[in-house]
Amino acid sequence: MEPLLDLYRLLAQVRRLEVRIKGLVDHLFGGEYRAAFKGRGLTFSEVRPYQPGDEVRTIDWNTSARLGQPYVKVFEEEREQALLILLDISASQRFGSGSRLKAEVAAEIAALLALSALRNRDRAGLVLFSDRIERVLPPRKGRGHVFQLLRELVAFRPQGRGTNLSEALEFARRLLKRRSIVAVISDGRAPDYTRPLRMLRARHDVVFIRTFDPREAALVPVGWMAVEDLETGQRRWLDTLRPEVRLRWQQAYAQERARWQEACRSASVDGIEIDVSRSFVEPLRAFFQTRMQR
Repeated sequence: MEPLLDLYRLLAQVRRLEVRIKGLVDHLFGGEYRAAFKGRGLTFSEVRPYQPGDEVRTIDWNTSARLGQPYVKVFEEEREQALLILLDISASQRFGSGSRLKAEVAAEIAALLALSALRNRDRAGLVLFSDRIERVLPPRKGRGHVFQLLRELVAFRPQGRGTNLSEALEFARRLLKRRSIVAVISDGRAPDYTRPLRMLRARHDVVFIRTFDPREAALVPVGWMAVEDLETGQRRWLDTLRPEVRLRWQQAYAQERARWQEACRSASVDGIEIDVSRSFVEPLRAFFQTRMQR
């Protein structure tokens, strides 16, 4: 009976996640996703009479000559695309100084993107990675597939603790045969990954969503504090009342953030930072709107 109860609890968790995120998609992000990630190109639809304001280059000269009045060609966007979500599930993502862990917020963002893809009839896929590739769901269409994806977001437990972002980026490049959207969701705490990020961007539309907790950026001066590297398990004590200790901590975080910024800049990848202590809705909306305008 106990395994059956566990299954019911899992399905209830997945359903709650689906309902909560689907509300955001329906009311806020469905249109933004579609406009921010354009289709692969345009396909001919029909011809219609010329109207003031139509571009001259769209005139169908053969049809216009045959019918004795100007006609223009109408094109439709080739909408169907593939979205692949690369989700970092390393141990460093299981940190949170408030009510939310980075891993929880990252999973909700992944769910939002997957459900937005479903709403726009795109295929959605998921790669969970730590210091290895943990789980792969190749991009497919359909509500059943997306429900399976949501279930992995809720239930999967990684074997690795570290982060090999370079391997995940290279795996995505090998997996995807046609131009796709790739959403990388990670805290970026990994050895240099600029080159594989640049290689992936050469063929695909890549977005890097960096999760962070404000406590990672600065120490609170409360005296001696035990800190642990969640990926290696190493622990040490720091005297947070000493200004030089707090300064070194801030500098280390600033360097890590600068490496992420430089990697995105070098690879021409759009990057967005998500503070997990706050709602991710407005930063994501602002990001999508910036892409729409551009």
